Amino acid sequence: MSGATDDRPTLLEVLPKAGLVYSEKGNLSEVLCKPKIMPIKSVSLERLEAMEQQAENFRKSNPTTAMPK
Repeated sequence: MSGATDDRPTLLEVLPKAGLVYSEKGNLSEVLCKPKIMPIKSVSLERLEAMEQQAENFRKSNPTTAMPK
């Protein structure tokens, strides 16, 4: 196994003599975003509550067809 690493040439680091060098090692900090306005009730929850209300109204208006408790 050690013979396999000897066959590969070593790569040398090349730094440019002119121009910009970019580094991501410094000045890392949190990035805060604006708070998002969330609805108090989701649309799905409102639909579910409306369906439950309709079922309750139907049960009250038709007591003979309602399921026994």
